[in-house]
Amino acid sequence: MENDNIKELSKHRFDKALSNYDIAKELYDDGHYAYALNRAYYAIFNAMRAVNALDGFDSSKHSGVIAHFNQEYVKTGKVPASSSGIIRKASMLREKSDYEDFYEPDAEDVAETILQIRTLLNDIKNYLMSKEVDID
Repeated sequence: MENDNIKELSKHRFDKALSNYDIAKELYDDGHYAYALNRAYYAIFNAMRAVNALDGFDSSKHSGVIAHFNQEYVKTGKVPASSSGIIRKASMLREKSDYEDFYEPDAEDVAETILQIRTLLNDIKNYLMSKEVDID
């Protein structure tokens, strides 16, 4: 894939991440905490895919996307080391809220997760911009 096409794919995926984040905030504000966790997780998932696109990497499995991102960007210091914990927590909470029948997320946990994801999205945005991905 051509470099310009890769950057366009990266931008598209990051735009999708931002949309998911905005939806997560709206759902949280409306008291739909489990759905907010789902969208917040997908915000960070799509942001990781945006970065991974620069390597020409994608995976059909969430674990593959996360592993590549952690290996190539967290462990190398391209994004803060705290990113790994944020991703792990968001993934765990999303899985619980999606798959455990009686799990009710705590509003404070959801608010904290959304805030942490916003910070990580900002870090990823800065990284993408440093690679000349045209982020609005």
